[in-house]
Amino acid sequence: MDRLTGKVVLITGAGSGIGKAAAAGFAARGAHVILVGRRQAVLDEVAASLIAQGGKVSAYAADIAQKTEVEALVTWAIAELGQVDILVNNAGSASKTLNARWIAEEEWDQVQDVNMKAVFLLTQALLPDMLARKNGTIITVSSLAALRPNLLGGAAYGAAKAAVRNFMTYLHNTFRNDGIRSTCILPGEVNTPIMDNRANPPDQAIRDGMVQPEDVAEAILLCASLPARTVVEELIVAPTVLRDLSGDLEISRWKNAPAACQAEREKSE
Repeated sequence: MDRLTGKVVLITGAGSGIGKAAAAGFAARGAHVILVGRRQAVLDEVAASLIAQGGKVSAYAADIAQKTEVEALVTWAIAELGQVDILVNNAGSASKTLNARWIAEEEWDQVQDVNMKAVFLLTQALLPDMLARKNGTIITVSSLAALRPNLLGGAAYGAAKAAVRNFMTYLHNTFRNDGIRSTCILPGEVNTPIMDNRANPPDQAIRDGMVQPEDVAEAILLCASLPARTVVEELIVAPTVLRDLSGDLEISRWKNAPAACQAEREKSE
């Protein structure tokens, strides 16, 4: 882990959950962490906590689905800190409508923007400097929904996470000989605030049995701290115990369904 000392790490979705836990891990291991999210006040609170523990931390609020804001973020980071050694694409967003029959175009687009477009924009902005130095690590948190899509995460979320997994494989195949390490991490259910948006939010007992943010953070740190000669191409992090999802899936099927479909729902029940 001493290989992380002095590295500059940019983490999106750093205000809570996996991003917050990963930021704490990188800061504790001597990296300078750039916290990125949409809410400056939340980022400042996380930064203050980590700085109080001796960490080197900066906070930068941005809408990473907007090209101009991403370019401004990267320009600032390189000007202030010289370079970005490690990019952790962690920001994620799930739709509230999970069935492809009902989801609106705007909601679909929003999920693609956060989970896929933002990863592309940040990668594109940072690649020139990484390639010039022939050194850089890009770690993206996808989801097991990319491999096992269903109504739990929803149509839009599964499609976006599958797309970003494909993009990370593309980066690996294209730039591995240029010193760029590209890693895709696919967590199963993780106890993060996104659970509150589920059609049937799980209770605390169920959440306690899930993968915790710190677990995924440890996987991120492992992938980032290996010698430059070694890359973890893909890593699945899943709960040991498989819970019964049948009830959740049925509730998810009808979340935000039009009132006109109520008779169809009652018939299915």
